[in-house]
Amino acid sequence: MDEIFKALADPSRRRLLDRLRAHNGQSLRELCAGLDMARQSVSKHLALLEAAELVTTVRQGREKLHYLNAAPINAIADRWISQFDRGRAAALADLKRALEQPPMDNNAFVYTTYINTTPERLWQALTDPAFTERYWGVRLETDWAEGSPVVWAERGARTADPEQVVLVHEPYRRLSYTWHTFTPQWARTVGVGEELRAELAGERRSKVTFELVPHGNQVKLTVTHDDFDPAGALRSMCSQGWPAILSSLKTLLETGEALPTAGQPVQEG
Repeated sequence: MDEIFKALADPSRRRLLDRLRAHNGQSLRELCAGLDMARQSVSKHLALLEAAELVTTVRQGREKLHYLNAAPINAIADRWISQFDRGRAAALADLKRALEQPPMDNNAFVYTTYINTTPERLWQALTDPAFTERYWGVRLETDWAEGSPVVWAERGARTADPEQVVLVHEPYRRLSYTWHTFTPQWARTVGVGEELRAELAGERRSKVTFELVPHGNQVKLTVTHDDFDPAGALRSMCSQGWPAILSSLKTLLETGEALPTAGQPVQEG
């Protein structure tokens, strides 16, 4: 927690966060443009923000892209918000909303959290249907070979499609698959209206990627959900759902008890 407050105390670092909020997924070169700061200073500020987990990075070719990360703000809220009146919590609540709102120019959703577990245990939690059902309410049925179909099972509804497949399978390191298909049966099961379901079904298929990196006695988990239709509704819905799902995953692995089922990150409300 000390690192978070230290990072937020500096106006230059807050300015960098504001720039990422306006345009997420920027390189160091892009962030330096228009700032009255030396490249080395910007790099040091970003390193402090990343150490505080307020910024997470994703490699794209030779560049490293920087994204806002809402996980530390969620942690602050979980620990203290309920103990203070709304007036005292207003600043933190505003910052939390700012970090979680969809970016204006980059539609990838990136979220990083640190979990007290092992890569093997976390990998099991991401790939074992009995595990995913506990913290997500969804069973992912597949052999996890690259190119294999993935069947999504939820509350008795089973969703399959030829384009619903495993993209990357690197045990204990990286997992990626295309997002599921929005069928009428799925919509009835999770309570999504037909108008919204049709809109979602008309969007291009997105994908989700999980990256696991050992970090001492923890594992750094970065979730990137991208390839959204820029004009679609799915991106906003997923950005609201993933934090709850990952919080439940973290709680399950660290305490043995999941939070109340988070549900899929595409449900209404």
